[in-house]
Amino acid sequence: MAQFLALIALSILALQTVASPHYQSLSGLSERELAELIPRLNIVTPPPPPAPPKDTSVKLVNDKAHPWMPLREGDIRGPCPGMNTLASHGYLPRNGIVTPAQIVNALQDGYGAENAFAIGLAYASLLVDGNPLTNLFSIGAKSPATGPDPPKPAIVGGLNGHNTFEGDASFTRDDFEFGDNHSFNQTLFNQFVDFSNRFGGGNYNLTVAGEYRFYRVQQSIAQNPHFSFTTARYITAYRDIAFPTIFFVDGRKADGQLNLTDALGFFRDSRFPNDFHRIDGANSSALVNNAAATIFNAHPIQPGGNNGTVNSFTVDTKSAAFTDPCGLYTSFVDITVGLYPNPQGVLRRNLNANLGFLYQAFQGCPQRFPFGQ
Repeated sequence: MAQFLALIALSILALQTVASPHYQSLSGLSERELAELIPRLNIVTPPPPPAPPKDTSVKLVNDKAHPWMPLREGDIRGPCPGMNTLASHGYLPRNGIVTPAQIVNALQDGYGAENAFAIGLAYASLLVDGNPLTNLFSIGAKSPATGPDPPKPAIVGGLNGHNTFEGDASFTRDDFEFGDNHSFNQTLFNQFVDFSNRFGGGNYNLTVAGEYRFYRVQQSIAQNPHFSFTTARYITAYRDIAFPTIFFVDGRKADGQLNLTDALGFFRDSRFPNDFHRIDGANSSALVNNAAATIFNAHPIQPGGNNGTVNSFTVDTKSAAFTDPCGLYTSFVDITVGLYPNPQGVLRRNLNANLGFLYQAFQGCPQRFPFGQ
């Protein structure tokens, strides 16, 4: 259960509609649409998640085997700098189309994430809006074309899906309401820098995170008539900003102080600093949980959102509380049920298998079987 709270630093990835049926979401499709699509897919039986790594020690990860490379036309990136960086260094496929096992291994190898942390992220990703038949999903949107011609717009999808993993009041990405919720926003990063200078002595740390999280929520309430801050985003909003204080800080230092040059490299360029070492992964989930609680407690906010006009924030009493992982689990399963109201055959089989893998991150909560056992 505690492991799942940490995975929310990155999870839940929403895929929505993307270019290929092999990794696009199947959620919401009718039985007729599924019948037409399934013969075109390479259906697989979900393999079990990777085991915990034998080596969790501090280790060089920006090495010769994982050089940073610029995006090629068609490569997929999204609003999560952690995932983007793993892909740009080859810990994930550089095209951004991934399997759950690849996510688990990349988080463990590249950041020192614990096994249950990584498993929860990967299988929440697939279940919410991946393709459970092919075992594939994307980490974001296709990059625009490059060259002398005017660039083509990015194809929205992957992590860009709104209000689960990605959500309003991001630190370096704009709200969905304003049209681009996935690209690096220099204006917001400038605010990030300002708060780091004012509250962190020139570094990003938990004190900065607590102040800037509160400010960004208030900013969105005042500017975004459809601002949403409900489960699951309500919980991801604290854990995704705890993540950089732990996983973006060199493991040889591991002091929770992220310098702004390194922050820009991760957030904008999807790039590890030179000679970057991951942290000791033996206790990374607890570190994220504790950091997120510190950020939340600086300025506690209830879940809710605006109702169509700015400054109309209303508390949502149905959202799981920040400290209620089992309520979050129930909400997540209910979301999955809503996406697949009547799964049959191999789709039902694969959904059940992946829900079983996901439950490894919810130990201590009553297990739910929305599609039967």
